[in-house]
Amino acid sequence: MGKSKVLIVGGTGYIGKRLVKASLAQGHVTYVLHRPEIGVDIEKLQMLLLFKKQGVRLVEGSFNDYKSLVDAVKLVDVVICAISGVHIRSHHILLQLKLVDAIKEAGNIKRFLPSEFGTDPARMADAMEPGRVTFDDKMVVRKAIEDAGIPFTYISANCFAGYFLGGLCQPGKIIPSRANVVILGDGNQKVIYVDEDDIATYTIKTIDDPRALNKTIYLRPPENILSQREVIEIWEELIGKVLNKSTISKKDFLASMKEQSYAEQVGLTHYYHVCYEGCLTNFVIDDEREEASMFYPDVKYTTAADYLKRYL
Repeated sequence: MGKSKVLIVGGTGYIGKRLVKASLAQGHVTYVLHRPEIGVDIEKLQMLLLFKKQGVRLVEGSFNDYKSLVDAVKLVDVVICAISGVHIRSHHILLQLKLVDAIKEAGNIKRFLPSEFGTDPARMADAMEPGRVTFDDKMVVRKAIEDAGIPFTYISANCFAGYFLGGLCQPGKIIPSRANVVILGDGNQKVIYVDEDDIATYTIKTIDDPRALNKTIYLRPPENILSQREVIEIWEELIGKVLNKSTISKKDFLASMKEQSYAEQVGLTHYYHVCYEGCLTNFVIDDEREEASMFYPDVKYTTAADYLKRYL
């Protein structure tokens, strides 16, 4: 497969910086969009300078300057958007729609990967409020992409390991306890965990792959399809200790959600669908959607057990 010129939008973010690393590692000419003025965000500036030292081409551009977006897009073959999903509702969706418009006007892009990297929104039409807002927004972006005739790949990365494995699937926790754990429901629903660096590696693999054109690619590393109880058992074996366990029923979990802020409710709704309803694994991938570990068996992904070892 040939190598592409890749523009990463949101390249200093949580997934974005990993995409930059993976793109360089796989030999692509890599561009990162950055605002002309980043204020006094010294950490972001230092990251951009490090990128430049590693061979990244920095491109000035702003969502407030449409022409700059079009000009940036014209430099490359592939655009990957990794802008943060913390921008709830209108801001996040408007930024991506501007980018879609710029890609359509430029007319030279052979593949666009929008900012998804989570649960497949096409399968979440019945999701609860307020969490469904993120799925609805992603579907609006997908419709815009497809209406514009832009070649695409959607990445469904399921659960970021750092957020789910690190906290043993407990909302609001990112470090595994050596004492106590709260089990969501019966703890037996299967969840899919993917190391964030592996997400980036698989994502970059797809950009020149004709098999991934106009499809959703699922990241389902076989050894990482585990229930919360199985994750806890792995951790207990690693630390040589059995944790004290309590449970929270579906009813109590939903009731506790109502006490939280809107943004927290959005995140907790996702936990509900993943850990109580098993939304990541309650379907079979069809012909239009493929699985990354089958496409790219050469990728030696990080297993859940190996990921948890970093906390020892």
